[in-house]
Amino acid sequence: MVIKNSEFVTSAVKSAGYPQSDLPEIAFAGRSNVGKSSFVNKFLNRKNIAKVSKTQGKTKLINFFKVNNEFMLVDLPGYGYANVSKGEQLSWGKMIEGYLNNRGNLKAVFLLCDIRHEPTEDDVMMFNFIIERGFTPFVIVTKADKLAKTKVEPRVDEFKDFFGIENVFAFSSLSGYGRDNLLKLVEEILED
Repeated sequence: MVIKNSEFVTSAVKSAGYPQSDLPEIAFAGRSNVGKSSFVNKFLNRKNIAKVSKTQGKTKLINFFKVNNEFMLVDLPGYGYANVSKGEQLSWGKMIEGYLNNRGNLKAVFLLCDIRHEPTEDDVMMFNFIIERGFTPFVIVTKADKLAKTKVEPRVDEFKDFFGIENVFAFSSLSGYGRDNLLKLVEEILED
């Protein structure tokens, strides 16, 4: 897949705000400090299509991006950020759950984890939630550039063992490492 164009469509809190579209959707979920916005920018090959902030937990809405007029990339709010109230954390959880439960054109959900750290309880909960909703789990381990090149694949193998799946992919928002593999995978998902 070659991404020729992408555009921000809308942000939403509830289903009433979701775009009226029958395009297939691929969603990305992860902790608030995992680098989701940087991932979206690099994946779409656009510098600032997703707002990157030095302050964690800034993505508080579900953001929809139309890609090649073929599919929607959906950036879900980051979870597990400690510096917000329990009430706000709960509302983000409900927002994510509402989206995953009710979006008929959702084709896949990718879980983003930081390659440098063990998956958290929240990551495991999200992973299990993805499976419970009937989706094949895919894990992207971000920030691969923060490790020596020789340590990236062994770390990917550790994530494969931890989650008990083969679908784990390393990614760097700085170098673009892993982008081609993910573009190919997304293309396969959309053709399926």
